[in-house]
Amino acid sequence: MIHTEQLTKVYPGTDFAAVDCLDLEVGTGEIFGLLGPNGAGKTTTAGMLTTRVIPTSGRALVGGVDVAAQPALAKQVSGIVSQQNTLDRQLNVWENLYFHGRLFGMGATTSRRIADELLEQFQLEKWAQASVYALSGGMAQRLMVARAIFHRPAVLFLDEPTAGLDPQSRLALWEVLGQLNRDGQTIMLTTHYMEEADRLCHRVAIMDHGKILALDTPAALKRGIGADTIVTVRAAADPEQLAAVLARDVAGVERARVADGAVQLDVSGGQRLVQQIVLAAERAGADILDLSITEPTLETVFITLTGRELRD
Repeated sequence: MIHTEQLTKVYPGTDFAAVDCLDLEVGTGEIFGLLGPNGAGKTTTAGMLTTRVIPTSGRALVGGVDVAAQPALAKQVSGIVSQQNTLDRQLNVWENLYFHGRLFGMGATTSRRIADELLEQFQLEKWAQASVYALSGGMAQRLMVARAIFHRPAVLFLDEPTAGLDPQSRLALWEVLGQLNRDGQTIMLTTHYMEEADRLCHRVAIMDHGKILALDTPAALKRGIGADTIVTVRAAADPEQLAAVLARDVAGVERARVADGAVQLDVSGGQRLVQQIVLAAERAGADILDLSITEPTLETVFITLTGRELRD
């Protein structure tokens, strides 16, 4: 449903590619996640796929339509929900849907019917005649999703769809997106929420510096870091020295690194880890203040691939 060949974007006045020779395939009926730190290129990628950004070179097709050669047609086969609230403040909730259908060439009767159906589907029917100013953040986001799928797009693009939402609204939107996908909707989303990508996405691509660093199912990406346990140790000792000691003396340690003043160990197949770590720390004269053990997460993969430094 999405196909790119060597897709590249170099912004004027810069000497680096925001997106660098991207080859990507997204299948019909798939929820595909695009993850990356600030400046990784994911927003530019989504911009090129939705015609907002003109590629410097390469090719992109959405629903079989070349987005650069036929941008008007590409917009017709795409549904877009941006981070910003783009609802028309001059229209009520129902009118935001109705006039979207009319804009896409639907007749009045058809637009009325679909608007009513979508308000019911997204549990917004009692707000039909209300001003969009009366909607909560979660309700406004549901309305924008409803509007985006009004014309039955081939692909629904979501840019940080749950940013700023409370946990209840986030869960409600996840349910909506899951049901849309079960009904056959292809979805591409960018997100900073690792739990969101893990829960929703069939496959995930992690980008940085305009390139894809890893692409697979969330489960396969987590297995790919080569560790089945993540141990975080805080101690009254120099963390760099402690990391070296634990990497040497604890069995099964694949990687040891310092993050936020703590030592993080990626461990594969380690036995009696707590005892090993405590004894090794004691021998090094380090008093352990806190120790936690977790399974690998997408956040672990993300940090391993992209690092921990802050991005502009």
